[in-house]
Amino acid sequence: MRNVKKMLVALVVFVAATSFANAQAKVAHINVQQLLSEMPEMKAAQSELKKLEETYTADIKGSMTEFQNKATQYQNESTSKTREENEKRALELQEFQKNIQTAEQAALKQLQQKQQELFAPISEKAKAAIEKVATAEGIEYVIDASPGLSLIVARGKDLLPAVKQELGF
Repeated sequence: MRNVKKMLVALVVFVAATSFANAQAKVAHINVQQLLSEMPEMKAAQSELKKLEETYTADIKGSMTEFQNKATQYQNESTSKTREENEKRALELQEFQKNIQTAEQAALKQLQQKQQELFAPISEKAKAAIEKVATAEGIEYVIDASPGLSLIVARGKDLLPAVKQELGF
């Protein structure tokens, strides 16, 4: 009877240890931010976004310069104009400033849309490669090890090299 109990306890411990080891073997991690930043498509997308941002910035700076020049001109001429003309000019400057703010908001919105449009397919491609590598290696869970995402210890398998190889870089 004692031998049976000892064997049963040994069997339970063996099964538990084996299950625990298998569970650990099925978890891996990858720094998704690093993967995305190293993808050639991401570098091209960031370059395209930077060019677009520079274009919008130049347009808005040009409008701001025009506004400042007009405001200076109107202020210098204010003593020689009637009160009605000065009020009309003040309203014109307010409208001009409002248009600049609207243009800034529109540019920001368009940049965000363009970023989403460019980055979404790249993220999907990375996710598909991660899934393919994880499936091929029998991994059930992949944890994002990007900084700031609360992964404290990363002693498991790092999929970054295998995923980069899958993506061809």
